[in-house]
Amino acid sequence: MEYAYDDQNIFAKILRGEIPNKTVYENDHALAFEDITPQAPVHVLVIPKGPYMSLDHFARDASAEEHSGFMQAVAEVCRLTGVEEGFRAIANTRAHGVQEVPHYHMHILGGRPMGRMLAR
Repeated sequence: MEYAYDDQNIFAKILRGEIPNKTVYENDHALAFEDITPQAPVHVLVIPKGPYMSLDHFARDASAEEHSGFMQAVAEVCRLTGVEEGFRAIANTRAHGVQEVPHYHMHILGGRPMGRMLAR
């Protein structure tokens, strides 16, 4: 699949400092910030700083350093937000996955029992 990154998406604007955010954690390769419409007591988005549209795009094209930095950011968000009793990590992808922003992002949700992921 070919990827054409839109640098005018809201997360690209956040990364450039054009739109404010409530930063939870940041490193060289990722930014984590509070979701503006939280679906749980803890709802943090972790985004790579590179121009990746989706999980599979990031998995395929990001460097080992970007992968490592992103996962370190996820771990640090979990530590900082205290979701030690459990959390859900979600990466909605493209139309069928209901991805709303075309920049790869992982939702970290916790702070309460999350229930079953999908109904049968």
